[in-house]
Amino acid sequence: RTNQAAIRTTKVAACQRTFVRRPISVRASADDKRPEIKLQSTALPLLAIPAAEGITAALTPAADYFRTLDLPEPLVHWGHPGNMMVVLLAMGGYGALYLGWQIRTSSDGAVVAKAKDMHPKLAAGMTFFFALGASGGMMSLLMQGKPIFESAHVWTGLGGLALLAVQATLPAFFAQGARDAHAYLGTALMGLFLVHAALGLQLGFSI
Repeated sequence: RTNQAAIRTTKVAACQRTFVRRPISVRASADDKRPEIKLQSTALPLLAIPAAEGITAALTPAADYFRTLDLPEPLVHWGHPGNMMVVLLAMGGYGALYLGWQIRTSSDGAVVAKAKDMHPKLAAGMTFFFALGASGGMMSLLMQGKPIFESAHVWTGLGGLALLAVQATLPAFFAQGARDAHAYLGTALMGLFLVHAALGLQLGFSI
């Protein structure tokens, strides 16, 4: 019996040695050239990837066509910021901001009446040309072979357009007290678009 117990003990030990798990080395060799995968640090770019790809795909055919026209490089490079600056100062600075505050602060009935007539028209025109200009700016980048969604300029522009949509709905709620919100949001939006313009100039000089 003693010999049989010793034999069983020896067999068990041998089996244990057979199935011992040894650590696997995970150190990459110096010859490992596999590309490194990097993830964005925020959720917004990841969520925006499908929309960005869709916009790029939609604008690329038009950008390719205009590229064949051999337009002057300064026009392609600076046409968008030049046009948008005119819209920002004339329709935004005067029509939206100045006339909007004239309605709130002027005691002259004729001035207020004129401002009430012109303010919504110029503000709507500003919104329309900003939306049109956004597509033009993206197309300009594509014509120059540059990515669209890799600068803060595009995100401030898209954010500004979204807030303009909210701003346009507020007059429907003036009776409920939204007049102040409309005035202060509009003022803040003009500040945002000035920052947007500065970022656009920075982008223009960097490419």
